[in-house]
Amino acid sequence: MNVSAIIKLTVSMAIFGSIGFFTIHTGVPATELVFIRCVCATLFLGALWLITGGHKTEIWNKKELLRTLLCGVFIVLNWVFLFKAFEEMSISIAISIYNLAPIFVLILGALLLKEKMTIQALVATVTCFIGSIFIIGLQNFISLSEFMQSGFVWALLSALFYAFTMLTSRTIKNLSAYALTFIQTAVGIVMLVPFVDFSLFEGLTTTNWLYILGTGFIHTGFVYYLFFDSIRSLSTILVSVLVFVDPVVAILLDMLLLDFMPSAIQTLGILLIFSGIFYTIYIPKQKAPLQE
Repeated sequence: MNVSAIIKLTVSMAIFGSIGFFTIHTGVPATELVFIRCVCATLFLGALWLITGGHKTEIWNKKELLRTLLCGVFIVLNWVFLFKAFEEMSISIAISIYNLAPIFVLILGALLLKEKMTIQALVATVTCFIGSIFIIGLQNFISLSEFMQSGFVWALLSALFYAFTMLTSRTIKNLSAYALTFIQTAVGIVMLVPFVDFSLFEGLTTTNWLYILGTGFIHTGFVYYLFFDSIRSLSTILVSVLVFVDPVVAILLDMLLLDFMPSAIQTLGILLIFSGIFYTIYIPKQKAPLQE
């Protein structure tokens, strides 16, 4: 067991769990924040890529490069939608819905890649869907206007595009983690620069800038470095366990620092979502598929 890798991954997930807390203190909207995040991460990871000499040994492939660019589009949209969700709802609720991504991977795999849908996957999907309804509240699903203003759509879109990111990244085998992430964040800069309102950065306090730069250099650059440096030395199961540090830290910070206290029905919804995800990851797949 690689203790160093375990510590690195645990630390990276714990740090990432605080991103919601940082986001709401930056003083800038989602698009502008993601743009700065991409700039900081591109500089940080690009420097590491050069320092380690990885740029000299990259194996470039046209198809993989195109997939990496597409993956960059997906991950940037994932960030924008997640930060928009933070603007509309509590961090705990947004993170719980965001972590539905593994369920979306199962569904999209069945729809787009013709992967077999098991009973396990169906049970997990239904469980998570019911959990989502409990979290948002049935009354918000009855009124379309309240539903659209709840932030649920943004959180759901963030999970969906994270699933797209995971599915696309599966097909990229030769590029190093540094090259992959550098290209993705560079795509984000190009994508977002036409939509950034630079006037929003005027009048920000020193505290605002510390939180903004923190999301860029710490939550993106440093966390990505720790994450990619550790997962290559750990088993898939161990990685799956440790990534749960992220939502746990996010929910604890929301409750301790931002005075969020979920209702009984919201707590049940959170438990249902994470039970569905846990069931997806750890329970062996059924032998008999629902569809061929």
